[in-house]
Amino acid sequence: MLRVGVTGGIGSGKSTVSRRLAELGAHVIDADAVAREVVEPGEPTLQRIRARFGDAVVRDDGSLDRAALAAIVFPDREALDALDAITGPAIAARVAERRAAAPDDTISVYDMPLLVERGLWVHEHLTVVVETDVETRVRRLVGERGLDETDARHRIAAQATDAQRRAVADVVLDNSGTPDDLARAVDALWHERLVPYEGNLVTGTRSRRPDLARECVVDPRADWEPRAERVVARLAAALAPTGVATEVSHIGSTSVPGLLAKDVIDVQVGLRHLADADRDDVLRALRDVGYVFSHGIHSDTPHPVGSDPAGWTKRFLGGCDPGSHVHVHVREHGSAGWRFALLFRDWLRHEPAERDAYATEKHRLLGLHEATSDYVVAKEAWFEGAWQRATDWAERTGWQPR
Repeated sequence: MLRVGVTGGIGSGKSTVSRRLAELGAHVIDADAVAREVVEPGEPTLQRIRARFGDAVVRDDGSLDRAALAAIVFPDREALDALDAITGPAIAARVAERRAAAPDDTISVYDMPLLVERGLWVHEHLTVVVETDVETRVRRLVGERGLDETDARHRIAAQATDAQRRAVADVVLDNSGTPDDLARAVDALWHERLVPYEGNLVTGTRSRRPDLARECVVDPRADWEPRAERVVARLAAALAPTGVATEVSHIGSTSVPGLLAKDVIDVQVGLRHLADADRDDVLRALRDVGYVFSHGIHSDTPHPVGSDPAGWTKRFLGGCDPGSHVHVHVREHGSAGWRFALLFRDWLRHEPAERDAYATEKHRLLGLHEATSDYVVAKEAWFEGAWQRATDWAERTGWQPR
């Protein structure tokens, strides 16, 4: 099942996006609808709300007085947090039940206003943010929903900012144009990314870039670090229940500002014991978050030449998302390969001359090799010397892996 979180500020148009995804075939769960269900008369959640906020928030017929509750919580951050603490677990439990009942080959869309605020985005394969400027949203809330302008602004201010949403967004849909513009953007997202992603998950297929070095290696991109941060957060959240990981880190060329690289995010997962990567619960956790093992890759080239290869063994996984290519290197914490991945990154970050020398070598090899696979192999000769220079730098500076 592909899990897609759709969110956006109140009045942004996220419900319009979710409706279009439902028309295309997605299984949509509306958090607002679930939130209304869990506070119906007789529900324990409603009783907890009444105990916290008083009888004034419940009508004579036993139903929740939403306007009265809104007047209390939206101007008051502490009160809003208290309400979220009551309703959040009940909503999450019901959503989990409905997702569990859906077929495995489903694109499951969770339409959730507070996906970012509650940190729930880490459990979705993709986060889609619908964005519209604040003044347009205020006009919609006043003109279409009949809210008082002050109330509308309080509700907007109580939610995450646009910058906070963008930080976790895999996709941003701009809803400042016409309804047809938005529909076309949703349709393109569905056919070009969601459907292929879901297909890769079902078949256990990792996404790959074309084996053409000059097309794959690109100039530095501003989105590499935020993309990596999302990958790290999702992997850490998925592995946390297993207790096997010591850290998850962004490594490789995309982790070095200003360095050209293949447009692939490399992430290292450090395990207490490499054998833990073969545990059933770890395999399920990684597969569930969208990463599949590539069994033909099980080690890195040892450095220096002649070193014990046992310290360079690993497990390698690829991401299933066709819109963001990811490689996950699972290594034993403290091993030679684990240490060098972190050292190489930090060395290049702190030594611009070495970063530039590596970039020069990349350009040279790109002129010699057409296939990305050949280009990658050819870099190993340069890495032998780089290993020694990086090791010398670590000794001079007292560097330790963090």
